[in-house]
Amino acid sequence: MKVLFIFLLLGGVFFSCNKNSNHPVPNIPFDKTINITLPSYSDLMGVGGWCYVTGGSKGIIVYRRGVDDFIAFDRHSPADENGDCATPLTPDDDNYLVLNDVCNSASFSLYDGSPISSSEFGLRQYQTQWNGSEMLRIFN
Repeated sequence: MKVLFIFLLLGGVFFSCNKNSNHPVPNIPFDKTINITLPSYSDLMGVGGWCYVTGGSKGIIVYRRGVDDFIAFDRHSPADENGDCATPLTPDDDNYLVLNDVCNSASFSLYDGSPISSSEFGLRQYQTQWNGSEMLRIFN
């Protein structure tokens, strides 16, 4: 029984460590706290709002999914493995919940980072921590 437990534990560690090891977007250390009442982040004051934050590989986009629910992704497209595209992911003009990679014709969901077209990988996600009033921490 102990051998089976150890095997399952080591297998879980192995697979969880390798889960993003082949992700094409580099994992760049990031830790920033923003005040969403400042003009540059004020679009996050309402549910459905989004804004850009400097950092990561090609910048970060933060989206407010709910009253207490924020999500953040790197704007480096996983379809652009070498990072050659000069234009980071941008929201679609007709549907801001879709992020487009203009160089590789890939698209991704801003809601959860999943690929919509032309990419096997989803977006690189950052953790968020909301203090409940005005400060949002974004980190990995």
